[in-house]
Order: sequence, then C-alpha cells, then structure tokens
Amino acid sequence: MSVEHARFMADYFNTHDVPSLCLVGQSSDEERYTAKKRLVSGELRFLFVVDIYNEGVDIPEVNTVLFLRPTESLTVFLQQLGRGLRLAEDKECLTVLDFIGQANRKYNFEEKFAALLSNTNHSVQYEIKHGFISAPKGCYIQLEKKPMQVILNSIKNSFGLRAGLVSRIRTFEEDTGLPLTLTNFTGYYHLDVRTLYIKASFARLCVAAGAKPDFDEPAETTLTRAFGRLAALDSRRWISFLLDILPRLDNVDFSTLPPIEQRMLQMFYVTVWGKVADDWQNDEVLSNLYSLSNSPVLLAELLELLQLRFDAIDFLDQPVDLGFACPLDVHCTYTRDQLLVALDFDKPATVREGVKWLPDKQLDVFFVTLNKSDKDYSPTTMYQDYSINETLFHWQSQSTTASNSPTGRRYIHHRELGTKILLFVREFKTDLAGAAPYTFLGTANYVKHEGSKPMSITWKLDVPIPAKYLKKTNKLVVG
Repeated sequence: MSVEHARFMADYFNTHDVPSLCLVGQSSDEERYTAKKRLVSGELRFLFVVDIYNEGVDIPEVNTVLFLRPTESLTVFLQQLGRGLRLAEDKECLTVLDFIGQANRKYNFEEKFAALLSNTNHSVQYEIKHGFISAPKGCYIQLEKKPMQVILNSIKNSFGLRAGLVSRIRTFEEDTGLPLTLTNFTGYYHLDVRTLYIKASFARLCVAAGAKPDFDEPAETTLTRAFGRLAALDSRRWISFLLDILPRLDNVDFSTLPPIEQRMLQMFYVTVWGKVADDWQNDEVLSNLYSLSNSPVLLAELLELLQLRFDAIDFLDQPVDLGFACPLDVHCTYTRDQLLVALDFDKPATVREGVKWLPDKQLDVFFVTLNKSDKDYSPTTMYQDYSINETLFHWQSQSTTASNSPTGRRYIHHRELGTKILLFVREFKTDLAGAAPYTFLGTANYVKHEGSKPMSITWKLDVPIPAKYLKKTNKLVVG
C-alpha cells in the first residue's frame, strides 16, 4: 500500500466517524508513540501504516487487522498478522479482514494458511473444511461462510485443479526469474509436493504447460502412481542408497547386493510396483527396474524428488539393533508394506490387524493409528493409544487378547523370552497420498498393564519421542 493510499484510507474512515491516523516510514518517533497511546486508549480506532509495524512493535490490545496490500513474503505476512495475535485482557479473538486475496488472481491463500497450521498431513482445503483441526494447541481459526468459499475456490483454481498448476508452470520463469524445476516450483509456492502429485507427474504438467518437450517413456504410468508415496520418504540412509543406485541400474547385479541394500531395494520395489520381488534375477523384476533407466525424464524427476526430500529432513534419525541388518531408522516414516518387507515379511498385503508377530525375527510389530473414527473402525478396534510423556506410551491390545494368553504373556515377558516390541505410529489413517505412513518410534519395553481383553499396556521407549512428534502422540492433542 502506498503512502497516498494509506492517507486516503485514514481520511475516508475519519469522514465516516471512525477515528483513524496514517503513519509512514518518515513519521517521527513522537508521532508513533502518541499514535500508539491513542490507539490503546481507544481515542483512535485504526492506524493505517506503510512499511512500519511489521515487526518490533508491541500493542497487545490490537484486535483487528486489515490487509490492504499484497506481499510475496511469507515472513512479512506472518509478521503483519502477528501484530494482532498478542494476548490482552478482555480480548477474545483477532478479526482479520483481507481485502487483497479476492482482488489478486494469483494471491496464494494456501501458503498463508499452511503457515498457520501445526505440521498437518492434510491438505489446506481439508483443514478449512474441517475447522482447522491442526491449528496449534489452544488456537482456533474461524472463517465466515462466504470468505471460506472464496478461499476454497481460489485454492482449487490455483493449485487444486490441474489447469491451475499448468497455468502457474507456464508463467513460472517469467513470474519468478527462477529456472523451472520441481524444487524451485514447490519451494517458491510453498507447495507440499504430495499435493502436486495428485494431478500428474511434474514432467507431464510441464509438457501440458508448453514449458518442456513431450516424451514417451515406459515407466510413466507406474512412476506417476508411485510419486505420491515416494514423496513421503524421510530416511537419510534409504534416500542416499536410492540416489546412488537408481542412476546405474543397468550396471548392478542386484542378487549380489549386501542384505541391507537388498532390503532397501525391496522397500523401493514394493513402493513403486505394489508387490515383492521374489527373485532379483526374475525377468519381470529386471524388466521393471530397467524400465526406469529407459525413462530418463521421469528418472530425473524421481532423483530430484528424492534429493528434495533428503534436504527437507529436519530431525535426527538413528538405526536400531534388531539382530540383523535392518534398514529401518527410528523417527523415520514408512508405509506398512515398506516396513514389513524391510523385516523380510514378503506378504505385507495380508496384514490387516494392528499387530504382526514375526516369529523368525522374534519381533512384535505394532501399527498404531492415533485418531480413529467411527467411519473407519468398529467399536472393538477403537483402542486408546497415546504417549504419556516422551518415553512412556499407553497402548491397548486387540479386544480378544487376554493377559494370560500366549500373546499376552509374550508381551509381558518379552525381555525374558528374547523378543522385541517395535512401535509404529501415525496420526490419521489417510493423508494426501492415500494410506498414511507410520513413524517408527523404535523398540519399547513392558512396564505394566491393566485389564484383559483388551490389555492396557504401558511401554517405555528406548529412544525418547522428539517434541515434533510428541505434539501428535500426546493424548491432550489427539484424544
């Protein structure tokens, strides 16, 4: 907003009996101090400011913010919004009136709302429709009905529809001055890459936008379906292995790879092709893997996606000792199929229950979904699972498990029996890419239990839950 516009707004409000004042970068310290006192006392109702008050000002009493100019900077947007988010006596909420979004065709509502949410696995559209369930604890965001529809339509037209993505891609280099790459595109627009892969591969969208030449590659259909699942990878060890082996698939004898690398390749294979590779010399398996080498455009996109995911990792993972070369790392996320084949179970699709006993590995694998709904679960599977603190986790067994049954006794006496408990947890059953992956919380040890059919067991984790995940696993959040 220009100085002229700010002065016009102040004059207009004053003309309509709403006491207002305009402040600009050249306003003296005395003018700013006096204006602040008058605003707090109620003598002034509005301050229209230009290039000041974005940060470094403390007026907790502010309860209304008007956005009158667009900004491409997410930091500036949050700073401006933050002027009204301080708590004050008798202040019930902050009212935000945005006069820019509807007027600016390319206004990015999605990134603005995504910045206000707390590490959600859902789309912004889902959050808006369901009342912003991932807002930080103790915070609430409420949209009026008409603005909500305007925002949803804007997001849908910008990124929710294929046409919106194609339009952004077509003018990306002109709009931003950046080379058109998957990394630049998702980074500039603060896009969750999984949202993009709901529509198509990035390479195919670029062709539709006329920004890249057309191509015809054998792995396109398969990889296009798999990209959404691959976009969730967050294991440094696994991604590093894939970045190393995928560019040289034609020159690798897969049957001679070390066991841990065969397991990581198996995890990749089941992710992409949806089934286990029974034999690394099998003609179909080799044909599938070599089809990636024969798809240079999509293989390049896959490698860029993996590097993007590697660079986004913001936590410390660590290996776990299970008595064999296991590629699973604590606090990384894996789908059910990925983690089971990593444990040498070659029929992952047969696992439907929340626990899988692997006798050859002496492992009990727990699959925990924290937020269960009546739509997805019957009353007999509405368990009570949550973290008590960073090391203790409350888990409820299946309704048929008695404390004196062989299974119940195995849980209670697992240390004496030499078996291990592995805990995998996810917040919701589904996310943007479909079935949500599980976060590996590591090995756990029995502490105590109550009841029978079901058993309520308290486990102690060998590795504490990081704060990033504790917000999700704590009962105060999910219960």
